[in-house]
Amino acid sequence: MDSILIRDLRVEVLIGIHRRERHVAQTVAIDLDIGLPGETVFASDRVADTIDYEQVVLRIRALAASGHFRLVETFADRVARLLLEEFDAPWARVSAAKIGILGNVRLVGVAIERRKG
Repeated sequence: MDSILIRDLRVEVLIGIHRRERHVAQTVAIDLDIGLPGETVFASDRVADTIDYEQVVLRIRALAASGHFRLVETFADRVARLLLEEFDAPWARVSAAKIGILGNVRLVGVAIERRKG
């Protein structure tokens, strides 16, 4: 499966179930595998025939800034659905993790995969 990779995208998100987490943004690290919408790009060499990863990053940053998310699972699902619906990806694998929120743990998070259909 052909895919675009984005690794260790860091965004600031209001995320969590605790009162303090509703007012202080936390860093979330995101890894993405985004299925290519087709093979045309390999012959055309045009960004219009693929998914523009700069636009993906900008859109995810906007999503992160759009409000409070209670769970990392919810945020990851919203990112995956954004990729499928707005960028026409046939599938997406999203890992999202809060960094440094538990003692002696580098990160905690989820990995999900979504497909069109």
